Amino acid sequence: MSAHVTAEIAGQPDSWRRAAALAGPLADRLPRRGERVAVVGCGTSYLMARAYAALRESLGAGETDAFPASDRTPLGRGYDRLVALTRSGTTTEVVDLLADAAGRLPTLVLTGVADSPAARHAGQVVDLSFADERSVVQTRFATTALQLLRAGLGTDLAPSVADAELALYEPLPNAWERRGQFTFLGTGWTVGLAEEAALKLREVARVWTESYPAMEYRHGPIGVSDRSSLVWCVGPVPAGLREEVESTGALFTADAVDPVAALVRAQRLAVALAARRGLNPDRPRHKSRSVILAGGFRPTAAEAARILRA
Repeated sequence: MSAHVTAEIAGQPDSWRRAAALAGPLADRLPRRGERVAVVGCGTSYLMARAYAALRESLGAGETDAFPASDRTPLGRGYDRLVALTRSGTTTEVVDLLADAAGRLPTLVLTGVADSPAARHAGQVVDLSFADERSVVQTRFATTALQLLRAGLGTDLAPSVADAELALYEPLPNAWERRGQFTFLGTGWTVGLAEEAALKLREVARVWTESYPAMEYRHGPIGVSDRSSLVWCVGPVPAGLREEVESTGALFTADAVDPVAALVRAQRLAVALAARRGLNPDRPRHKSRSVILAGGFRPTAAEAARILRA
């Protein structure tokens, strides 16, 4: 029922190892320390861009901002580099932005399809085709792109890989699947990961999910939590948060693993919830692998056929 997405979730540790091995050889293409960088994407790729931007700044590597690819702000702000994340390389907003950026600022695209329109418009390309997916929803490609960028910042991915392997095989608590409302919280760079965890549950299982910066959750959103809720903190837990959540009757959880590995567990939960509801994770409602808009980039016949086959 979920042949593609389940296999792709399980393939993440191996993809991350390959990303770690690529970081050194690709050092001259990845953002350099001190560069002012804009990172763009759509959907899951945008949320990975948000996580990377916050992480890069927190490590003092340089000013970094994340934007949806539909936002033309990066073209007028004098960035040293524009980085785009796009699995298919055919998403209209990404292709159009890279085309507009040509000749105006250096561009780099991380993509699962090295001969895609986005790749052809980019100044430099990182080929992540080994992490490409047949699924409509993104799992392996997005986390692999983020892990490569983390490795480019000097992060040792070995602990993250080990944690992901644990997250893949450790049983999910039965109590999680019985919840009807899910809130994901993050701090700093893990806010983007919390948003992605919530998005996965919405896309795959059509459940009620929300996401917030952990400290902002107390300023109103806590009112949604009750005995039917699971509140999941990705990354460090602010002091007193667990007690406040539990006072609502909600079930609170936080991972002692690497935050990207925690996302693997959330992906598994999305698939498990879909199964409980009789849904096929490989065919989410109202979604396609690549969003191609009227009036913008149009794929060639060969590119369109490849998208449909995927």
